[in-house]
Amino acid sequence: MDAAQNLPVAVIGAGPVGLAAAAHLLERGLEPLILEAGTTAGAAIDQWRHIRLFSPWRFNLDAAAVRLLESAGWEAPRPTALPYGGELVDNYLAPLAGLPEIASRLQTGARVVAVTRAGMDKTRTRNRDTTPFTVRVEHADGETRDHTVAAVIDASGTWSRRNPLGTSGLPAIGENTAADRISAPLPDVTGRDRAAFAGRRVLVVGAGHSAANTLTSLADLTREEPETRILWAVRGASAAKVYGGGDADGLPARGQLGGRVRRLVEAGKIELHTGFGISSLKSLDSHVTVEAADGRTLEADVVVPCTGFRPDLDILREIRLELDPAVEAPRELGPLIDPEFHSCGTVPPHGARLLAHPDRDFYIVGMKSYGRAPTFLLATGYEQVRSVVAALAGDREAADTVQLELPETGVCSTDAGSSCDVPAAATAASPDAGCCSAPEPVLVGFPTGLSHGRSGGN
Repeated sequence: MDAAQNLPVAVIGAGPVGLAAAAHLLERGLEPLILEAGTTAGAAIDQWRHIRLFSPWRFNLDAAAVRLLESAGWEAPRPTALPYGGELVDNYLAPLAGLPEIASRLQTGARVVAVTRAGMDKTRTRNRDTTPFTVRVEHADGETRDHTVAAVIDASGTWSRRNPLGTSGLPAIGENTAADRISAPLPDVTGRDRAAFAGRRVLVVGAGHSAANTLTSLADLTREEPETRILWAVRGASAAKVYGGGDADGLPARGQLGGRVRRLVEAGKIELHTGFGISSLKSLDSHVTVEAADGRTLEADVVVPCTGFRPDLDILREIRLELDPAVEAPRELGPLIDPEFHSCGTVPPHGARLLAHPDRDFYIVGMKSYGRAPTFLLATGYEQVRSVVAALAGDREAADTVQLELPETGVCSTDAGSSCDVPAAATAASPDAGCCSAPEPVLVGFPTGLSHGRSGGN
């Protein structure tokens, strides 16, 4: 940062972690340039605004962001209330993005397509650490422009890159051709997207809480649209991992979600197919035929892919990265978050030192920093950016002093096969807004019960 101290710091993504990074940069006297591909801040969360989070408001808010908001007279939501995704956007992210300090530095409709060192590809070494970065951006006005920045904080998340339906990390044969029969990962089946699901045969694929959310919403839809048929395919030998810890779960809403899915399966409302590793999809005029590796087939009108997400690394091809070969997280962080060995409650606190890459002053934070691991917590992301910004400001002591309490809770364990970071379905089964006040970190994201893109049961 010393050689480029008059240049801004690029923050890729204006979600909760990206805006938190911007708030911390402002507190440190550094200039953020916030680049958001969507039309508004929190655009990814806005796509699941109908989903209610497991944890209360007081764990949704970054400290630096709150200080900035409160200086403008903002009043925090009731700390014990459980917000919907839409409320997280409307009552927190939108007001934060609307502050003059943030709005003047936020560019929406700005999709980053590449990051590199100015005038250097990744093979060049001499003077690399003191050379600014170039961030190439496709802007909403149709122009592509290069922005010169002192450092880069990539908080772009993983929402745009879902894992494929196939069993080998690749799309199933015919998956791309059948794209018009495949929905978004968390569709609003009882609201905005109702017409696509009402009275249809719906196949939900996945063994985690994203699947559970969709299954319970579909069950609600069948009350008014009884012709709707719910199919559920999991790769593992059972769905026990989705059912989770029930009453033992430290977050009651999460335990209730798994318990409700179990009851729906036992009552025959959901047709469960276990050991169903998808090998191919055949798109027909009226439906799609989904075939498993063992030859079994299911016919559906629409498929919901609850298979997890992976980071978009294409934009970073000219950056010198060190990534864990399994989970695609920063190399030193990878073994600490590997879902085959760790849950969100056993991941130690970490900051700039563990997130660093060979290219100095470049960091991946938030959900993207966890690569394919589904164990990310929003509280972790906030601590990450606090530490990273301290490092960029030259305050190594603050950067290295990382503190975060991540207690074990119910299904948040390795033998549960899933992570803690999924919102709960906004159904009648959800608890009252004030009932879920256990001292847990906020849970954001869409855990799938998958390890490295595989079913936890395999």
